[in-house]
Amino acid sequence: MRHFFYFIIIFLIFSCKQKTTLPDPLQAGWQGESVCEMIHEDKHVRVLKCTFAPGVGHEKHEHQPHFGYTLKGGTFKIKDTSGTKTVHVKTGTSWSKDKVTQHEVLNVGDSTSVYLIIEYK
Repeated sequence: MRHFFYFIIIFLIFSCKQKTTLPDPLQAGWQGESVCEMIHEDKHVRVLKCTFAPGVGHEKHEHQPHFGYTLKGGTFKIKDTSGTKTVHVKTGTSWSKDKVTQHEVLNVGDSTSVYLIIEYK
């Protein structure tokens, strides 16, 4: 019986998304235009491809736990809960977040930058 309760607890932890009032990365755009497209979805993950031309950003949004990969790097101004910073993201860079995060970004570089975001469900 104890194993059953452990299973229920683990299921609840991994199956529940945190509620938010912010848009997710697919819903959020820039000045009324989409910057991300869904390229795959199944019962486990959703994969987004997000493209930012120079001067294009991503309005404030929230990410569920996810893995990200930079297909084409660039220079961004990023505003999140720790403040605002400018970063150069190299092609091939990856990252992973195990909790809900929120931010807004702006491509301040002179080239288009492209990312894959793999969100866990």
